[in-house]
Amino acid sequence: MPKPLTLYLAAPRGFCAGVDRAIKIVEMALEKWGAPVYVRHEIVHNKFVVDGLRAKGAVFVEELDDCPADRPVIFSAHGVPKSVPAEAERRAMTYVDATCPLVSKVHIEAERHFQNGLQMVMIGHEGHPETLGTMGQLPEGEVLLVETVADVARIAPRDPERLAFITQTTLSVDDTAGIVAALKARFPAIVGPHKEDICYATTNRQEAVKAIAARIDALLVIGAPNSSNSKRLVEVGRAAGCAYAQLVQRATDIDWRALDGIRAVGVTAGASAPEVLVNEVIDAFRDHFDVTVELVETARERVEFKVPRVLREPA
Repeated sequence: MPKPLTLYLAAPRGFCAGVDRAIKIVEMALEKWGAPVYVRHEIVHNKFVVDGLRAKGAVFVEELDDCPADRPVIFSAHGVPKSVPAEAERRAMTYVDATCPLVSKVHIEAERHFQNGLQMVMIGHEGHPETLGTMGQLPEGEVLLVETVADVARIAPRDPERLAFITQTTLSVDDTAGIVAALKARFPAIVGPHKEDICYATTNRQEAVKAIAARIDALLVIGAPNSSNSKRLVEVGRAAGCAYAQLVQRATDIDWRALDGIRAVGVTAGASAPEVLVNEVIDAFRDHFDVTVELVETARERVEFKVPRVLREPA
């Protein structure tokens, strides 16, 4: 007789509007121009999604140099440095920018502060495509990167009175608040964004995890190991008191021995993980337990972003 288990399903979870738009852009580009269509970097950080698009004719590359000039290229949802579209134009390439509009908002913000003579401090993860893209909007040296509170003490701005800060959109809300507090303590004149840079989807998914953390013995976050927002969900779960919180790409990654004897599990998905993988995990639990699914909804998302006009026009 299978043991009873309650699955607390967090909502919102999974695809955000920016991810949904980016995937549609690749699919519509394939419909309009045929295969192959090149994509600079993974369009979103999820192997299942990337493999599905690859099967339809998308070719994923890391640099523009790997793309032939006579085929369309798409820039990923994470954004790219200014030098990338400039090079695509120099080579007379057809390109579509799938940068999430909320990431583009941060780019515009950085540019505006730069035009006003302020040096930028970016709170983000070194080497992450979004951080590289945002820092690449301004000349070298104009953006100082901090990852931790400790980094705040180490930066040496040109003029401590002429600073502004921006953040990567997929960070932990709580961790970022600590770094912002440290920046404001050291640089009282620093200018912040008019509206929070961390995107609505990241914030909502973290709040949903906090809402289920006290009820569960374990948390599974469905997402890719290179997905920043998915990794933050694991950290948020642990910080909220869930000792066992793990990132899994899909049901085959679940460590069933670690879940032996538990009675309540939380399930969520990062913003680039499709719902089909959530259903796969639920079905896998039903093979091992007598499962009751309880939805815990903390917000409803109705955000939609239009695809670029070039894809809506006839070929």
